[in-house]
Formats: sequence, structure tokens, C-alpha cells
Amino acid sequence: MIYQPPTGARDLLPLDVAQKCWIEQHLQQVFHRWSYHRIITPTLERLDTLMAGGAIQPETVIQLRDAEEAVLGLRPELTASIARAAVTRMAGVTYPQRLYYNANVFRRRQDGFNGQHEYYQAGVELLGGSGLLADAEVILLLADCLNSLGLKHWHLILGEAELTRSLLAVFPVPLQEQVRHCIARLDQVALEALPLSPELRARALALLNLRGNPAAVLQQVASLDLAPAQRSVLNNLKSLVELLGPVPLTLDLSLIQTFDYYTGLIFEVVSEADTGARVLGQGGRYDQLLGLYHPQGQSIPGIGFCLNLEDLHQVLLPTQLPQQTPVSDWLVVPESSQAIAAALAHAQQLRTDPLLRVEIDLLSRPQEFVREYARLRRIAQIAWVDAQGSSVVEPTSPD
Repeated sequence: MIYQPPTGARDLLPLDVAQKCWIEQHLQQVFHRWSYHRIITPTLERLDTLMAGGAIQPETVIQLRDAEEAVLGLRPELTASIARAAVTRMAGVTYPQRLYYNANVFRRRQDGFNGQHEYYQAGVELLGGSGLLADAEVILLLADCLNSLGLKHWHLILGEAELTRSLLAVFPVPLQEQVRHCIARLDQVALEALPLSPELRARALALLNLRGNPAAVLQQVASLDLAPAQRSVLNNLKSLVELLGPVPLTLDLSLIQTFDYYTGLIFEVVSEADTGARVLGQGGRYDQLLGLYHPQGQSIPGIGFCLNLEDLHQVLLPTQLPQQTPVSDWLVVPESSQAIAAALAHAQQLRTDPLLRVEIDLLSRPQEFVREYARLRRIAQIAWVDAQGSSVVEPTSPD
């Protein structure tokens, strides 16, 4: 029998881990510079927590039961868990709270095919901050993350969930979801086949084309017959676009996110590298979500994003990521069985320098085999240690 991971799971080997850690460390440095603090929530949550008030479909959650037969689930994303923790475990804190995470998530595929179920994400949640400045902070932080990784050829697709929903409100209620579905999939044929009046069909087709250069799209929307509340949202969106300056932007008011708890700004990061177009991350504003978990139902605004580490890994692999695991700086070799204690002590002394990697030769091999091992493993120096604790340092020959 050949043992393999279960369907949907995979092993990360040492080089995979080294590359993943490179990405995580660069992102963590950015999060710290922006004064975000790490939070860790459980991998398992109660299913009703994960549902986020119906915004997440239970079919996407890998479910199990505890000893009391309560239904639990493996988290499909982090925002709901962080919202629950913030209002139940962090009561009395001052706002805004700046939190970040680096964790695995689990999702069941909906298409009936076997595939990956476990994913790795890193992201932030800005809780208690509303308005233009908070929106700008999160997007500029996202841009800083991508630039810190040396990522090229990316752009941000920006939408506005509140505005899009209000623009869909003119359609008959039984057809609103179908119109939304067609617009999200850019399916003009299906949209034109819906039983709409000529006026509403023209409106639907206009919404389908609300994507592209921000200035042009904003001008198109401004020409529509908008209510005061819609015009206010549009003005805020225009101000945000101006604040974002050099961030490469596409405005897309047909953008609809997978999780349906977003109430305002929504966005995706797309790469157009040689490896093909990939969605590297997504996020948005969710001003009603924390109120679902608050003991008194108090609403606390929030906005955040997540980055998909597997997609970042594939885009960065050809150019930025380490191509080998870190090498040892020292190989400490006891010259005899009587020298083992002295070799262990010598290795421990070397390890007092936290930047050094030190390993001990375990196999009592002839010196020529030890030297060949060190050469193949690219170990810089060998320390031959005798029973009295004296050592002879020998640099290894380059390959």
C-alpha cells in the first residue's frame, strides 16, 4: 500500500516551506510597519459562526461534529472568526483595532470535482474605522504588501457593493439575482434573454459595461438618474480613486465577491504575469458583520483583505523566491566516540550566534566521506573536534 494525503490535502516539503516563509516574512514586515497586530483564531468554529448570518453557504464548509453532537466546521475564511473574537473576547478595547493573520483555510468544492481543499492566506482586518481614510489605508497597505514582494504586472479591480446593489434595485425582485448573476459572469447573451422591458434591458446592459478606466466609469455612472444616497456613494468613490494615486486601478461596478457580507467597497488584486492571470487576493468593507456576533448587536465597521499565498507563490517563483533551502554554516564532526560530548558542546557554543546554522555529523564516516557530504550540502566549514575539546576548522572546497 502506498500512503498518500487525503484528497484535497497536500504536503509542503522543505523548499516549499522556505519559499512560503519568505512570502510570509515579507508580508509580516509590512503589517508591522503599518502597526497591525497578529491574531490567531481556532481552525474549528461552530457552524453558525462560520455562516456569517447567511453570507457563506454551508455547502462550502467542511463539517464535523463534536462530542455533544454540535455541528462544527473548518473555517473557509478568517473574517467571520476574527469578527466573532473581536466583539466577544476583546470587549472594552479602543478602536480602531488593526489585526493581521497568517493561517490555513478550508473549502469544499461546489463543482463536484476533486481538488484542493486547504489553502493558505495572509491578510488584515481594520475594525472600527469607517469612511474614506480607512478605505484608503487598507488599499495602500495592500499595494505596499505587493510592492514589498517585488511583484510586477498587477492591478486592482475596484467595485462598490452598496452602489451596485442599489443600481440593481430597479429590476423586479424575482429577476434581480439573475441580472446580478449575468453581470458578474459578463454573460450578455443570457442577460438579453431575460424577460425585461426594453428600458430595463438597456439599463442592465449599461451596468454590464461599467468597468474600465476609473474616470470614464465614474462619468458613466454620474450620467445615470441617481438618488442622493447613490450620488453620495459615487462621490466617495471618486475621492478614494484620487487618494490612491499611482495604484494601478480598474473600476468595475459589476464586481461581486464570493462572500456576501460586503456592504461597501470591494476589490480584487489580479496578476498578469507570464504564468497567466491570477486573482492574488480580495477584500472589502463589511460594516454589518461584527454586529451579528456582538452581545448587544452593536454595529462596528470593518474592512480588510486576504492574499492567497499559493497564487503569490506561483507568480513569484520564477524571479523572487529562494531556489534552495538554507544551507548549514558549520558541520561539527566528533573525531571519535570519546569526542561526542565535546562536539555537542562545541556545536552549542557556535549556536549562540542566532544567525548561524550548525549541524553535527552523525554517521562516524571516514574523513573523505565527511568532506564530500559537506561539499554536496554546500556547508561552508567543518570543525573537527577531539576528545579534549580542541577543534580544527577546515573550509570546504567549493563545487
